[in-house]
Amino acid sequence: MAETLAVRTVEVRYFAAAAEAADRTEETLTLPTDADLALLRTTLIDRYGRRMEKILTVSAYLVDSELTRDLTRSVGVQVDVLPPFAGG
Repeated sequence: MAETLAVRTVEVRYFAAAAEAADRTEETLTLPTDADLALLRTTLIDRYGRRMEKILTVSAYLVDSELTRDLTRSVGVQVDVLPPFAGG
C-alpha cells in the first residue's frame, strides 16, 4: 500500500525583484505539511532558476506576519518573499 504524503497549500507573494524573477506577484504552491523555508526556497529555485536563487540569498520572508530569515522556520498559510528594496 502506498503511503500518502500530507500536503498543504501555501500562498506565496513576491515583491520587487522577486516578482520580476517569478513573472508574477503571487501563486499558490502545494508543499508537504512539514515544509520549511529551505524547502520553499529550493522549490522556487527549481521553478524559476538562477535569477531567483540570487534574489533569495538576500531576501527576508514574512511568514504569517512574522519577519524571518531563518530557513528552518516552517512555512505558514502565507509567505511573502521580501528582497532588499532600493530607495529610502
